[in-house]
Amino acid sequence: MSVTDDVFDPMPEAPEAPSDDMCCGSGCDPCVWDTYNAAVQLYRRQLADWQAREAARQAAKPGN
Repeated sequence: MSVTDDVFDPMPEAPEAPSDDMCCGSGCDPCVWDTYNAAVQLYRRQLADWQAREAARQAAKPGN
């Protein structure tokens, strides 16, 4: 399958940040903020990959 095929490839959604009251402040391992930060890192990688695929799809459209 090429990047120009019409496939459902939605933009990744950013993770929702935990509210301040979700962290108990007692040094849990992992803390809800650790989990959130890991999710943000994954989201950024997925978003960069999606943006590259989307750019390739746009460049491959007729007339470009």
